[in-house]
Amino acid sequence: MRWENLTDSGEHSRADAALFGADAVTTRTFDTPEFRGITFHEIRARSIINRVPGASRMPFEWTVNPYRGCSHACVYCFARKTHSYLDLDTGIGFDSQIVVKTNAPELLRRQLGSRRWQGEHIAMGTNVDCYQRAEGRYRLMPGILAALRDHANPFSILTKGTLILRDLDLLTQAAEVTDVGISVSVGFTDAELWRTVEPGTPAPERRLEVVRALGECGIGCGVLMAPVIPFLSDHPDRLRDTVRAIAASGATSVTPLVLHLRPGAREWFMAWLDRHHPYLVRRYERLYADGSYAPKWYQRRITRQVHELAQEYGIGPSRPQMPRRIPQPEQTGPDLSEPTQLSLI
Repeated sequence: MRWENLTDSGEHSRADAALFGADAVTTRTFDTPEFRGITFHEIRARSIINRVPGASRMPFEWTVNPYRGCSHACVYCFARKTHSYLDLDTGIGFDSQIVVKTNAPELLRRQLGSRRWQGEHIAMGTNVDCYQRAEGRYRLMPGILAALRDHANPFSILTKGTLILRDLDLLTQAAEVTDVGISVSVGFTDAELWRTVEPGTPAPERRLEVVRALGECGIGCGVLMAPVIPFLSDHPDRLRDTVRAIAASGATSVTPLVLHLRPGAREWFMAWLDRHHPYLVRRYERLYADGSYAPKWYQRRITRQVHELAQEYGIGPSRPQMPRRIPQPEQTGPDLSEPTQLSLI
């Protein structure tokens, strides 16, 4: 998909307009500490509910992504390749050139009301984080959540952002009428590793505070323990530290996922590895010699270790996080949605 397919207008000219369409995009920068060095490209999208490609390993069919690019700047992010579809850089550009679909809430409300839409589960935060820093300024998620609530449409959110707590009231209201699944991503708790590999994210302990806060409000929250980074966060002691902290947060489940290195992310991650841990480069080349994923034996070993630790700390074997509907004292109208199971990977 090229840039012009995201906009109301397919027109494009030279320079920035060649990428964005001269009439469809406003480019902004903000001279505030949290946004310094970041450029926002505001567009009006033509569609907001996206079908997941059939070849994808994702266990859901539909997504909503109000942003493209992500200021979390995670060096391993698999979504980096998507920036190349817009002729944007997949390295620094992915971290600092953020596409904002400013009409996402109203567009979603219109699409949810279409006769063609069957009320299927919608996943958010599976490409880039819908609660990244930009959301603090653009505030797209309240309108998106309100539309999903009003149409009783089941949904899930995966995030590393603490800003989700701003929308706690909307999440609670939605959970009263439909299935809501929330998962927070915490791959490790090592502070030094976090600062270099996920420099734009809230600290792991702050994310686990989100898990705790959601649970205290009656919204069960699972943890996607991702990524487990070979030779850096996979030592048994580090796995234990992470699972122990996840259990202490009150997480309903923990699901480990080993680092995968798709094209676009692979090059950026390996360059980072060469700068920070050059002695590991050859080991990674061997471990990922057959493609984007670590060998099955390695993935099974990590999964088994995390399962055992999860059982030890009382959160049971890793399993998909179930969307949750808060029970109502009485049913006042027809149920508009069917329960939907969700596995976030």
